[in-house]
Amino acid sequence: MKPITNMLYSLIVLAGFVLSPHTHAVNPPPDGGYPGGNTAEGQAALLSLTTGSFNTAVGYLSLRALTQGTLNTGVGAGALLANVGDVNTATGAGALLSNTFGGNNTANGVLALFSNATGASNTASGSGALYSNISSDGNTAAGFHALFSSTAGDNTATGVQALEANTTGVGNTAGGAFALLSNTTGGQNTGTGISALHDNVSGMANTAVGWAALFFNNGNSNTALGAGAGQFATTSSDLICIGDLAGQSITTANNVICIGADGENVPNSCYIGNIFNTTSSGGSAVFVNSNGKLGTSTSSRRFKEDIKAMDKASEALIALKPVIFRYKKAIDPAGGLQFGLVAEDVEKVNPNLVVRDKEGKPYSVRYDQVNAMLLNEFLKEHKRMEEQQRTIGQLKSNAAKQEGTVSDLKKVVAVLTSQLKQQAAQLQRAIAQLEINKASSRPGLNDQ
Repeated sequence: MKPITNMLYSLIVLAGFVLSPHTHAVNPPPDGGYPGGNTAEGQAALLSLTTGSFNTAVGYLSLRALTQGTLNTGVGAGALLANVGDVNTATGAGALLSNTFGGNNTANGVLALFSNATGASNTASGSGALYSNISSDGNTAAGFHALFSSTAGDNTATGVQALEANTTGVGNTAGGAFALLSNTTGGQNTGTGISALHDNVSGMANTAVGWAALFFNNGNSNTALGAGAGQFATTSSDLICIGDLAGQSITTANNVICIGADGENVPNSCYIGNIFNTTSSGGSAVFVNSNGKLGTSTSSRRFKEDIKAMDKASEALIALKPVIFRYKKAIDPAGGLQFGLVAEDVEKVNPNLVVRDKEGKPYSVRYDQVNAMLLNEFLKEHKRMEEQQRTIGQLKSNAAKQEGTVSDLKKVVAVLTSQLKQQAAQLQRAIAQLEINKASSRPGLNDQ
């Protein structure tokens, strides 16, 4: 109450200054001025006042019941009619008409805060704004019928019929005509934009920013940013739709993320626009772990330790069993033919080649690691081929040398054979000559 005391002191000082003997009163004096800084104009206005001060009542029955209250202003027929509290301001016929002990309320508009009795620190601006509030505190309504049906506290509505149907929902914020129009019991919702969260009744903790964002939704913990984002979702929860018209294909699926994409009505899925069919050269593949963290793989030595040659570790590839298959309809409605491996089979060969889910179960295969192992096997095979080529070359070289030696031997044999033939001919001739010589040297028969 200290701020009120200070205000009263300031008003008393001001009143003393105005009423000092050195000042000149207006002539004729103001109509409706009463002791204690009170002003009343209108039938039965401030009729019950006793010791209250600095109150202003203008209009039929305005501030009719006030006795000791201070700093109240009621302008309009029936404004603050039942009020006995302090620091209330009502402008408009029937504004804060039912208020009794509520304080620090401001109502501007016909029937604004009409039913309020003990609620405090409420602000209503607009015909019928916060009409039904009785005892709740901390509401702000600006606009025709804004928070019209609300009886709960800590709600903020700005716009024609914003949060109009809200009854017991707490902690809602509506900014825009018809935002959260149908909400009754839902709490901690934020709808900013014309008709944002329009049909939400009991959904909790939703945030919709943009025209008609989450228009039909009545789920929980959804976030939509952009005109029409997630507007056709009805019972979905845990949605994230970012971008104009993002998530247009979602109706009932839960836990779906759509960023600049229509998405599909498939639970536990994520869709991001402008990636498919777009080439990014010189980049790195993106990976996601079981916690949903996105990142790229690095090959720099500065991020690695315990580096050693792969050697025979890659030989496990020989035991892998590639298969062809089709995903289940829930994953791939088209049922396209796929080529790959089965994670459970790979786990039996080498558990390090398996990607696991949050429960530790095999989920996928680390195909990038398989590629590295294939490279190692290729290099090993290439090395073996090079060694074989060298061996074959050496054998050919040796064979060539051997062929050269045989050729030389043949030539020698041929020469020797020729020489032998010549020598044999010469020998034959010599023998023949000897025979002739013998025959010539024999005594003839006649000589005997």
